Amino acid sequence: MPYRPFRHASAALTAAVTAVVFTSAGAAAEQSPNPDDESAPTSARFHGEGPHVGARTIQHWTGEATNPVNGVTYSYSMVGVDPATGGDATITVDIVPINVTVRGQAFNGSDLVPAVLASPLFQQGDYSSTGAASKTTGAKGLGGPLSAGNVDVQLLDATMRSQFNKVGSDYHLYLKPTVRRPVTIQVPDEFGVLRTSGGGITSARVDATWFQPQVEGLTASLHYLQPHRLALFLTYDVRLYTNHNPNSCCVFGAHGTTDTTAEGNGSEGRQSLQTFVWASWMSAGIANPATAWAVQDINGLSHEITEWAADPFETNFVQPYGPPTAIAAMYGCSNLLETGDPTVTLGFSAGVNTFDQNAFSDGTYHPQDEAFLPWFMRTSPNDVSQPTQGDASAGRYTFMGDLNRVAAFHVPATGC
Repeated sequence: MPYRPFRHASAALTAAVTAVVFTSAGAAAEQSPNPDDESAPTSARFHGEGPHVGARTIQHWTGEATNPVNGVTYSYSMVGVDPATGGDATITVDIVPINVTVRGQAFNGSDLVPAVLASPLFQQGDYSSTGAASKTTGAKGLGGPLSAGNVDVQLLDATMRSQFNKVGSDYHLYLKPTVRRPVTIQVPDEFGVLRTSGGGITSARVDATWFQPQVEGLTASLHYLQPHRLALFLTYDVRLYTNHNPNSCCVFGAHGTTDTTAEGNGSEGRQSLQTFVWASWMSAGIANPATAWAVQDINGLSHEITEWAADPFETNFVQPYGPPTAIAAMYGCSNLLETGDPTVTLGFSAGVNTFDQNAFSDGTYHPQDEAFLPWFMRTSPNDVSQPTQGDASAGRYTFMGDLNRVAAFHVPATGC
């Protein structure tokens, strides 16, 4: 399968945090668990490919938006049904735990399946308010009103409904989980190392060029996977390094598409595109809480699943935009509709988390904030998305709205 290298943090940013996120990638204390074991969270990209007419793939719809700055009309594909129809879609998610062994130590994704099933990714919750949200620095800050009326919904559904101002309507995008048997991966010593933070949390670092084809290969070798369902590969405290350098770290999530077209099995010779997400559950105390408090538990999972929904085939392009924060600068100038990349490290508290708790945990889950389509499309005024908490006449540019305290997310994206 084609290999697409990860984007990675510049040397100037490698002291920012201890984590990262694939396709494309806390603690209660305001002190880093280990300043010497840090890197900027990021998201890399796997291979992407658009579907042919009649292809077997994930349910999706197409839309277009005109950017008033350059006058260009951009088309895009998103998972589910067009929000304008007021309909709903349910996507089955095949959760495939990956148990990874690095230098004799096991990091079992299967151990965290109950935590993921109990999380806002698959359970309905109330998003009308949150107890905490990131400061502009990435540290933990005060919460407040979040998304009025967005109750009894899953996280992705809440995000998409807010993005298209469909809170309270019949529009929904549901995820239905199915848990599969764990897959075991033994990492050769030359491709993996162990790192222990000052807080005592040991994690695995694996060479991205070795690990990526392992994950992509599963989309073809696991014959129960079907192109109309999402394949979600789950690991636990496993991060990737780039440039064959364990200190060039770290990526802990990605999404992509592989062409699994084959004769037989009901394919009738049609193109078959399998969309997938890989992400690691991250234990609190790995990321630096002073700059990436929200980078823990489902942060990488929420980042990648939302990006998959907004750009399932990695074919949605926009006018190039500059990084809105110092951490996002690791991506440089981008023309990709990757909703989690601009807002990386910024997030909020949601639900009750009783799993994988330690001295750095706060008993909640930590989804990442996501940039909305109007932000990328320079839509102003924004009449597409849910109004902000403070101004009923102004649409928000990220899910957190006013709770995202970075000024660059209260206006459309700017150029490079």
